[in-house]
Amino acid sequence: MQDFPFLILRPYWLLALGPMAIFGWWLLRQKARLGDWDRAVSPTLMQALTAMGQVQGVTRRWTLWTVFSSATLLILALAGPAVERRNTPAFRNLDAVVFVLDVSDSMTGHPQWPNMQTLGLFVLPSLGSRPGALVLYAGDAYVAEDLTHDVMQLGQTLSLIQSGILPDTGSRPERGLQLALNILEQTQSLTGDIILLSDGAGLSEQTLKLASVIEARGARLSLASFGTPAPAQVAHATAGGGEIFRIDSPDALAGFLRQNTRASFERQAYPLLYSRDLGRGLLLIAALLLLPLFRRPPI
Repeated sequence: MQDFPFLILRPYWLLALGPMAIFGWWLLRQKARLGDWDRAVSPTLMQALTAMGQVQGVTRRWTLWTVFSSATLLILALAGPAVERRNTPAFRNLDAVVFVLDVSDSMTGHPQWPNMQTLGLFVLPSLGSRPGALVLYAGDAYVAEDLTHDVMQLGQTLSLIQSGILPDTGSRPERGLQLALNILEQTQSLTGDIILLSDGAGLSEQTLKLASVIEARGARLSLASFGTPAPAQVAHATAGGGEIFRIDSPDALAGFLRQNTRASFERQAYPLLYSRDLGRGLLLIAALLLLPLFRRPPI
């Protein structure tokens, strides 16, 4: 049965066929019918009215069969007959975005720390189909959220970050950048963006070399700063092939992530299963069956 390509998406609608069939059988069996002029008018008068064009030559039985045929098709359409499309190729976006957030004491104690979190939350919807990840660092770096397409989960994790969340004191951005680079390599992301959200503390020659490595790999390093960016931050953005953004201009970062994508896709090893609902076609046929019932009466 697994190879049978036909299936019903909403089978419970088929239960309505039974009551409708019983009602139709009862209606056809009625002797005194509402609107049955053949029984209320003499045959001679009926022939005269028909010849004058005052009565359409459509029998009530034919009308009932038309209505019930249309109703049957309507129920079948609601049941959702579908055809399976097997072995549909699946693809994943290889243009990832990794947010690297500094949660050291100097960062979380800054008056604009809530604004930095708000910046991250604001730009998340701009990822579109791009997967995102979150790395936290202080004295050491940790993966808070691995690559995911669930923007809501990523935003929830980001909103819960507070002072003292990591056990290691200090500010080691090189560890956060290295961990972000490892994520891109382990997930075989061909391109990507690393967004460093920090106050600039801890930037050194080591982090500058990492910025060059990130750019050479095909990714970009961009930075977000509290205010006017320091020369070290500008140098890192230049070496990383990215840009630098102020937290009071979230639209700029959102536009960068949304418009400067380098989307590349990889075919997955597993196929997807799609179902094509044929119910819309049945609805069209049901509507066409009812068209003769709406003919204009003779003038």
